[in-house]
Amino acid sequence: MPNATKIERVAELKEQIESANALLLTEYRGLTVEEITELRRSLRDVDASLSVIKNTLMQRAANDAGIAELDELLVGPSAIAFVNGDVVAVAKKLKDASKQFPALVIKGGYMDGAPLDAAGASSLADLESREVMLSKIAGMLKSEMSRAAATFIATQSKFLSLLEAYKEKLPAEEAPAAEAAAEAPAEEAAPAEAEASAESEASDESTEEAPADANEAQSEPKSEPKSEEE
Repeated sequence: MPNATKIERVAELKEQIESANALLLTEYRGLTVEEITELRRSLRDVDASLSVIKNTLMQRAANDAGIAELDELLVGPSAIAFVNGDVVAVAKKLKDASKQFPALVIKGGYMDGAPLDAAGASSLADLESREVMLSKIAGMLKSEMSRAAATFIATQSKFLSLLEAYKEKLPAEEAPAAEAAAEAPAEEAAPAEAEASAESEASDESTEEAPADANEAQSEPKSEPKSEEE
């Protein structure tokens, strides 16, 4: 019957499995404690942790997490890399370590809900890392943006050139019509000014006659009423 320590350890492993982006399983037979420590340190740089785990505990934790496909990979001494970052970067680290420590062997892994055999797990190291892919995508986007900007500038320059040519051509064609339009109001204004002058003279004459009539009216003697005696 499992004791409390094993139960607690299985629960911890289950939580690690469920929170990891991927799992890469290795066999570390023949590696020294110092070499395993160096390997752990290198994996921390790519956001992964390496744990040496008994197969029975790992099997139980994987089964509790709903991953029964790992049972056939858990044979021999196993060290599991829990990947929390870029799985490609971790695979590259393990492959480099296997060249440095020939006793280290990649046995397989688990990623995106599917198990990986040894060949599949090792092939991850041949892919481009996330940083490289993002850099390439950024370069492509920058190139496309530069091309779009150049196209826009060329189109704008062409439009401005056509507009300038149109502006230079426009006054020469519309000048006679503009001159005729400018003369027409002047000709129409002359009769109006003459009519206004005539009205002003008539008003002046009527103004001069009005006081004369008024004076004459005042100079006439008033007839006095006759008294009753006459």
